[in-house]
This record gives sequence, C-alpha cells and structure tokens, in this order.
Amino acid sequence: MKIATWNVNSINVRMPQLLGWLETADLDVLCLQETKTVDENFPTLELKAAGFDSAFMGQKSYNGVAIISKHEIKDVQKNFLDDDDESPKRLIAGTINGIRVVNTYIPNGSELWSDKFNFKLDWLQRLRRFFDANCDVNSNVLLCGDFNVAMDDLDVWNVAVWEGKIHFSKPERAAMTHVKQWGFVDVYRKLNPDSKEFSWWNYREGAWQRNRGLRIDHIWTSPPLAEKCTGCWIDKAPRALEKPSDHAPVIAEFKL
Repeated sequence: MKIATWNVNSINVRMPQLLGWLETADLDVLCLQETKTVDENFPTLELKAAGFDSAFMGQKSYNGVAIISKHEIKDVQKNFLDDDDESPKRLIAGTINGIRVVNTYIPNGSELWSDKFNFKLDWLQRLRRFFDANCDVNSNVLLCGDFNVAMDDLDVWNVAVWEGKIHFSKPERAAMTHVKQWGFVDVYRKLNPDSKEFSWWNYREGAWQRNRGLRIDHIWTSPPLAEKCTGCWIDKAPRALEKPSDHAPVIAEFKL
C-alpha cells in the first residue's frame, strides 16, 4: 500500500500536474495540503474519474486539506473537535484499510514570537492532545502533511543560515518533538538515516536550482505501522515542472 503527502499549493491551479502524477505514481492514498479552495469547487468529479474518492475541507485562497483514496475512507473527522466553522482548515482524518490517516497542514508561524508563531506552538500542543485522546499507539496510525518544521540538521541545506529561524527554531522543534513522543516514527529518517534530501524549496533566489531546501513534509507512523514500511522517498520530479508547487511529494510504501 502506497501513501503519499503533497502540499500542492492550490489544487485547482495544479490539477493538470496532479492528474499527470497520479497516472504514474501508483498510489493508494494521497494526502493534500494547501488546496486553497472552497468545498463546492473541489475537483471531486475529476479525481473520481481518475479512480479516487475524496474527503476534503477547504476555504478560499488559504489552507485546505484533503485525503483522496482508491479505497473507502471511513470515520472522517475535520479539524479538532473544539474548532468551529470559522477555524482554519488544517486537519482531516479518516480510516483506510485499517490505518487511521491524519493529514495536517501545520501553521507556518510567520516569525518568531509573533502572534502567528504562538498560534503555531499552541496548535502543536492541541495536535498532541488529539492523539492522546483519539488514537492508540499500538494500532496502525499515520500522521502526515506539511509540518512546517525541519526536525534535524540533515533536514536543512545550511544549519548556520537556518538556526533560530522560522521552521528550524528550537521552540518549534521542541513542540514537534512533543508530538512525536506520542510514539511516532519518522519512517523517512528510519529508512534513510544519513540522507540529506529536501521536500520544499523557496520560489525565490534560485533555491530549487541550487538545492537550497528544507525537509518539512513528513510521514510519521505508530511503531506497528513503521515495522510494515518497506520504503519512503521524496519524488522531486513534480517540483521541476513549469509553474510547480514549491513542495515535492513524499511517498511511503507498506506491506500490510
């Protein structure tokens, strides 16, 4: 079973690239972030024609998350239970073939100690509480998405440049580590312990061409599911296309 995560940075803008990639990627499940569209404009029919059912939650111009799957998506939850209709659309969960898939677009944080940064840290505390209350670490659980946090030195192109900056600050990494301590395994790092690869490159300053990126898109699983993971990799091909998302997909394969 192949499960991927991809921040598409507007699903309707990126739809031709997405459909082309789905033809060759041979996925079972794809988690999308920054869909940036209201629900009535989500491309349900086009994805259905490509063989995928959809669960989604979006808003105009910002945020938005979706799970698309070749298999039935059960028990869908949208956002945290204490969110309201006006809350940013950042989390969607569903059960697929016995795996509880939680797809999230974690807040960017803007700049250190701004209101948006404090919101990010608080949101990560809520994410940890979500897993404490709703999931069993001994079952098959998968958390993926655009975490907006690079966890270690191998995840940034230049540690000296990024140290103390948004995406790589100590408070962010500590908050994300607290989520991970629920019991998660970073399956990419487990299977690629020394790899220095990235999933995001800024549109500016030739970052893609110079490979100046960050690994901020992740797939984490509970220990039982991590044992079933046979591979995890970053597919950089979509990032090289004309007018791409600034993120590349991350794919994990499981032998269930």
